[in-house]
Amino acid sequence: MSLFSSNLGYLVRQRSFQASLVLWVAISVAALALCHGKMPLPIGPHPDTPVAMVISSSIALVFLVLEVGLVALITRRRTMPDLAVRAPERSVALRETVCLWVYGAIVLLAGRFLGLRYFGESIAMHLNGSLVGATRVQSPAEVYTWAAYNGILLAVIPYVMFRMRGYSNQQLNLKSSNLKSDLIVIAVVLAIGCFMDFTLAGNFLKLTHHQQIVGGLLSFIFHLFGTDLPVMIFIYAIMVPRYAKLTPPVTAFLLGAASYPAIHVFESWTRYDSVAHAVLSVIVVFLIFFPPGVMKSFLTLRTGNAWVHVWGFHAISPHVTVDTRLIVRDFHIQ
Repeated sequence: MSLFSSNLGYLVRQRSFQASLVLWVAISVAALALCHGKMPLPIGPHPDTPVAMVISSSIALVFLVLEVGLVALITRRRTMPDLAVRAPERSVALRETVCLWVYGAIVLLAGRFLGLRYFGESIAMHLNGSLVGATRVQSPAEVYTWAAYNGILLAVIPYVMFRMRGYSNQQLNLKSSNLKSDLIVIAVVLAIGCFMDFTLAGNFLKLTHHQQIVGGLLSFIFHLFGTDLPVMIFIYAIMVPRYAKLTPPVTAFLLGAASYPAIHVFESWTRYDSVAHAVLSVIVVFLIFFPPGVMKSFLTLRTGNAWVHVWGFHAISPHVTVDTRLIVRDFHIQ
């Protein structure tokens, strides 16, 4: 208990943590003010009211912070990995971080332009309807293009480039230093995620056995290349060690969490046709994706293994348990 109190006290005293709490409250209030009682963004076929969205996002954040505490308890006897030593010297780490984010911004902007031009909707980090409900049916060609575009440009190319720069898989958080502990964490987090998905959504259980097997396998593969590996490589393999080198531990953790919504700023339901819609889009993206970003960042920093968040908190739950329905519909799987 004394160790828990000491760690909690340290966390609360950090200015970056205090600033993040103030920012969360501020953007929640701003979202309500900009919406005027009605959500103007097409977030699924039946968008939540602004108040419901803010409340559900805050509940998700509290729940995931509690889950972070559970993982911390499970791994309490495990040595905390020093990710900062996996990054180069500060000047190089800063240059690599800036250059990679510039590259990522170009890829995301190009994906939005190309997607709108050829499919009527941006190539984002998620397919239309992922997690929030679909507003249109996507063609198989669009799904193939999405997975290939993100997989190649945000996973394969960054990984190859940094390997060519001499970084090992260990330095890129892609090698386990304690496989048994990692597997236990994955199993616990995945079990909680699947339970919540089946309890709150339950759409996977409503599919036929054929849809569950074929659709589930396709959903796993497409989402692995379209979002799981890009997020892992871009943020949690490359960025997080550099955050750890450049900033204090709590700030590095929060930057890892905030990077997750940052890479989702061009989701299919975002709108940038006016200043009000642009500001609201960024705010809503942050409200939706910052809570899971907290979990992903903590799992990576605590284990030193970016694969843990992929298998425990991304590839299966929610992208098989929740999003199989999208692939079943898009590919007309009976």
